[in-house]
Amino acid sequence: MDQRSGQKRASDFLYPPIEPFDQRMMDMGDGHQVYVEQCGNPAGMPVFVFHGGPGGGCSPLMRRYFDPAFFRVVLFDQRGCGRSVPRATVIRNTTWDLVSDAERIREALGISQYVAFGGSWGATLALITAITHPTRVSHMVLRGVFLMTRAELDWFYGGGAGRFFPDLWRNFIGPIPEGERGDLIQAYHRRLFSGDRAEEVRFARLWSGWENALASIHNDGWFGESPADYAHAFARLENHYFINGGFLDHDGWILANRSRIAHIPAEIVQGRYDMVCPPQSAWSLAEGWDRARINMVPMAGHALSEPAISEALVRSMDRLRG
Repeated sequence: MDQRSGQKRASDFLYPPIEPFDQRMMDMGDGHQVYVEQCGNPAGMPVFVFHGGPGGGCSPLMRRYFDPAFFRVVLFDQRGCGRSVPRATVIRNTTWDLVSDAERIREALGISQYVAFGGSWGATLALITAITHPTRVSHMVLRGVFLMTRAELDWFYGGGAGRFFPDLWRNFIGPIPEGERGDLIQAYHRRLFSGDRAEEVRFARLWSGWENALASIHNDGWFGESPADYAHAFARLENHYFINGGFLDHDGWILANRSRIAHIPAEIVQGRYDMVCPPQSAWSLAEGWDRARINMVPMAGHALSEPAISEALVRSMDRLRG
């Protein structure tokens, strides 16, 4: 409890910090090495944690959403970010490479089925992985759903969210010449992949700063600058995936293929005031999915660390203990 405000913090709902019992770099055979760790109970119910971004990487905080006595938690840094190498590269880095990596990790760890846990892009990747390998996922717990559609990208990078935060939007679009503002993803792409490291880092910080500023309902302004290496990997990978439509065959691919996962129970935790991934995507995903349960969290935004979001996710995982 925050004694000054009387407000609960995310840590009030989370399990105590734990250390991994296994950490390794897995060679994917094509120039990429992916960092993988396991924590909790080695004989417990397996959970795969799909982190956000693309390019966000895992953090120790993500271990704390699971009862360590019951769950065997597998976290991995997706290609090009976190502790995986090479960093910030887009070579052989597509959605389908990430799906293949998750399957390689599952096989290497001798896991037959797992709970897929992911938020934002992590929810996207969890859904695509489950659709591709529907017998490998036993349950899904998703937060801040992102369906990798043109409409969602237009909302966040085309001025929709900017209408609610005109001051922050000005920070994001200001360095881009007016003639290029009709396609900000493309405009940032030119600068994030210019070959000039200083320019790439400058625009990477602007790209990540726009998203971070809108992530929590409690935010009210631009954050300080992200560390250069983190921002560089995050912005380049996210932009690379977005400019390629997530490497999906067509817009709306996830909903078009949802029938492949209709048998999988799912819990969806969605902030009512999520400005990064508005609730319509979570609602559309759950609608008609008989085994899905949506929890629309009032007075909550997008961030994993928001107290009400954390509480809902921990309760969702605790229900799986039976």
